[in-house]
Amino acid sequence: MQPKKKTLRPIVTGSSVLGIKYKDGVILASDTLGSYGSLARFRDIRRIVPITKHTVIGGTGEFSDFQEITKILRQKIIENQELVESGKEEDELLPSEIHSYLSRVLYGRRNKFNPLWNDVVVAGFEKGKVHMGTVDLWGSYFEDDIIATGYGTYFALPLMRKAYKKDMERDKALEVLRDCLTVLFYRDCRTINRYVFAEITKEGVNITEPVEIETKWEIADWQEGKL
Repeated sequence: MQPKKKTLRPIVTGSSVLGIKYKDGVILASDTLGSYGSLARFRDIRRIVPITKHTVIGGTGEFSDFQEITKILRQKIIENQELVESGKEEDELLPSEIHSYLSRVLYGRRNKFNPLWNDVVVAGFEKGKVHMGTVDLWGSYFEDDIIATGYGTYFALPLMRKAYKKDMERDKALEVLRDCLTVLFYRDCRTINRYVFAEITKEGVNITEPVEIETKWEIADWQEGKL
């Protein structure tokens, strides 16, 4: 008899994921650090991944569980594609359908006392409008125009709420995200200043290569020996 294997506590974790809607789509952002406890061990992991041509997910929490979620969703996409080709389904799964399905997966795992230790953001474009929502490890889920997970819930979300305006321009949305990411880098010891941005519009998904955000540490008193 094999012993049960469960995530009793996160081991390699990723921090915040931020998401904001703008006039023509939605942008997600996350850093690329995987922390082994308090050690900044893996500096180039990707926690925002495409699921379909118009849907991406981003994950906070245990990275291996996020990989499992990605595997489950991609298998579901393959199964749905087979139904489309056989004429039993009309089209690919929509972001809202993936969001709902993922909530059932996480809720089911929670009820088996073997949760997938993640908060997941689902973002995409469907039927001429943007869909963005989040799911936690208990299967609770909701939609919103601005979303943050991890420490971003405490430090970034208030700033995003203050700056957000409906139908805001893309450049303004990026500026808000960059400001929030800078604050998180200063305040969250599980974050680095190396980020990936994912933009989803009616044309599809575009995920950038990692970019570094400029930081300024010369304001720190310890540089002049005052502490």
